[in-house]
Amino acid sequence: MFTINNLRKLYKGIPAVAIDHLEFFSGEVVGLVGNNGAGKTTFFRLLLDLIRADSGEILSKGKSVTTTEEWKSYTAAYIDEGFLIEYLTPEEYFYFVGKLNHQSKADVDDFLEHYEAFFDDAIVGKKKYIRDFSKGNQFKIGIVAALLANPELLILDEPFANLDPTTQLRLVDMIRQMAQDKRMCIIVSSHDINHIAEVSTRILLMERGSIIKDFAGGDSAYEELVGYFKVK
Repeated sequence: MFTINNLRKLYKGIPAVAIDHLEFFSGEVVGLVGNNGAGKTTFFRLLLDLIRADSGEILSKGKSVTTTEEWKSYTAAYIDEGFLIEYLTPEEYFYFVGKLNHQSKADVDDFLEHYEAFFDDAIVGKKKYIRDFSKGNQFKIGIVAALLANPELLILDEPFANLDPTTQLRLVDMIRQMAQDKRMCIIVSSHDINHIAEVSTRILLMERGSIIKDFAGGDSAYEELVGYFKVK
């Protein structure tokens, strides 16, 4: 689905991202792991064409993300609150995203019913603007809005960070359920190595902008990650 070749992004001459070759495939849940400053968010912004690389290419289904827009129709992401429209209520925002994806209000309402437990009665019907919600609830709004697009590629940056433990576990279950859709590729970055090992079929360990290890997820991945971060 995604191919990266000779990708470089420099800040003041220092590589923020330096990846020679990398591929992502449909049916994968890819966990992107690394300490602060490893380059994870910069990498996501390059994938989404929010910033431009100094060199190299990013291909989505064989076409460059910098020269075509076809990839936008099957790609969704939530990186931070900048992806939200803070002066709208959650319902207004969901309807707006739904309209962009040719869905009626009734379609959106039906979709949102599936996420009542995830929202935990804290989002819909509260007559509040998005800017007035907690960071955790803003993340809930952003994640579900991304799913409204029914994407083939979903990118989530630190989705567990601002969620309470109950919602974190619900998100783990959601990602596992989405992973059953073999047409979808999910890429998730997180500092929570326990959750990332749980949900990922594949883990990329990033350090100083480079992918230093690419290995399978699961129980053994957790132990491997613990071993890596203990010696840092």
